[in-house]
Parts: sequence; C-alpha cells; structure tokens
Amino acid sequence: MNRPNNNQPTPAAPKNCFFCANNINAIDYKDTLFLRRFMNSHAKIVSPRRTGNCAKHQRMVTNAIKRARTMALLSYTIK
Repeated sequence: MNRPNNNQPTPAAPKNCFFCANNINAIDYKDTLFLRRFMNSHAKIVSPRRTGNCAKHQRMVTNAIKRARTMALLSYTIK
C-alpha cells in the first residue's frame, strides 16, 4: 500500500501584489499604520512570499519601512 508523502508542503495559491492590484505607485514612509501591515509582531519586515508583493513593490515597502525607522516613526524591535 502506498502512503502519500506528508513531508512535502502543499503548493500555495499564487498571491497577487496589493500595489499592482490597486494601482499604487508611491508608498509614503509617514503612513505607519499602512507600513505595519507589512511587518510581523516582532517588527521584522515580512517576506514577499507571505505578503504576495512583487519584487518592485517589496523594495519600495522595504525602503519606506527603513526610512520610517530612521525617522523614529517605527521601532526597530519590539520588546
């Protein structure tokens, strides 16, 4: 009897980029509530695999979060 291999992850459904779908071309680093959407509970930037962002928009999100951290609008870590 053949048993299925449960060690392999199931393929995830492809996610669509939020910014491409809503035709957003600029990300404001001062909009901290929006940027927190792309951070986890430990204030780390979430990967594009999880958020579904394309490479172009993930770079824009990352730069905006880093800028907001430099300006002390977002924290680097949460203790």
